[in-house]
Amino acid sequence: MVLPKAKKLPSGNWFIQLRLGGESIPVTALSEKECISKARLIKAEYKADMRVQRAAGITLRQAIDKYIDKRRNVLSPSTIRTYVGYSKNRFKDIMDKPIKNIKDWQTICNDEAALCSPKSLKSAWMFTASVLRENGLDVPKVKLPQIIQREPIFLEPEQIPIFIKAIKGMDCEIPALLALHSLRQSEIWAEPEIDLEAKIIKVRGAVVRDETNAFVKKPTNKNQSSRRDVPIMIPELTAAIMEQRKLGKPLLLQIPTVAHKQIDRICRKNGFSEVGLHGLRHSFASLAYHLGIPEMYVMQIGGWSDYGTMRKIYTHFSKQDSLKSQNKMHEFFNNANDNIENTEICHV
Repeated sequence: MVLPKAKKLPSGNWFIQLRLGGESIPVTALSEKECISKARLIKAEYKADMRVQRAAGITLRQAIDKYIDKRRNVLSPSTIRTYVGYSKNRFKDIMDKPIKNIKDWQTICNDEAALCSPKSLKSAWMFTASVLRENGLDVPKVKLPQIIQREPIFLEPEQIPIFIKAIKGMDCEIPALLALHSLRQSEIWAEPEIDLEAKIIKVRGAVVRDETNAFVKKPTNKNQSSRRDVPIMIPELTAAIMEQRKLGKPLLLQIPTVAHKQIDRICRKNGFSEVGLHGLRHSFASLAYHLGIPEMYVMQIGGWSDYGTMRKIYTHFSKQDSLKSQNKMHEFFNNANDNIENTEICHV
């Protein structure tokens, strides 16, 4: 590994840019000789550390860090945050053991199942399996607990107008109305451009949390379909935005967690399910189904990339729609009994 040539900076200091294991390490000093000496020492320490790691074997935590660093420039900040979370919170008893010595993954997953939800365990194991493969290790078959899907939470069609009236003038009003237009939380806090004259919400980019828990804006959305123009369909959104602009206030007055709590408090006071922001996005899809709006149009507005996701997760029957279906079945059997009342029936 050849040492890069030292360069003199405008400040008079000397500088060497080392690159060790995919990481860039800047080295500065007052003189060229001192700068070279510091760089050689850092390089020697790195080599020694690598020899120790090779002798003992890379740990699971080191393998995860390496996996993340290799993809750091292409992964979403929120994805990196999730991966870092696995190394901090999952498989704690074996995280600092040499990865090649970890064998009984079934027992490890059994123990971890008592500490987290089945969904969290599955996600952590699938990620860990990818790390194992990248390090040339066989991935054993592991039996995981069954994931029980949560009951969907959304507002019924008749509850939505009441909810809209209840949030009028509150800090959560605009975020809530944007969610009822199908926007995800990450899209709302990216502050979409809203053209009131054209009655269009231009969804471009997202705001997510990074590995330090700080909010970061990224230019891309969850998928290509998520980058979209959503028509303004709720008049109260136009009125709320006009009022904010008139007062010179920002579009969003709260952080997501505060808005979520305020929405739940309003729902609770009105006897509705506590839906939060994401439940309002579910409510949009459920209302669209209730109104018989074509799926292609709903998928386009909501930014879903495929029918399967929209139908499986977001399209829910309202109680009214379920009752209609039940009544149709009742009518069929009642009419059937009337039609065969005078029919001779043979019994075996």
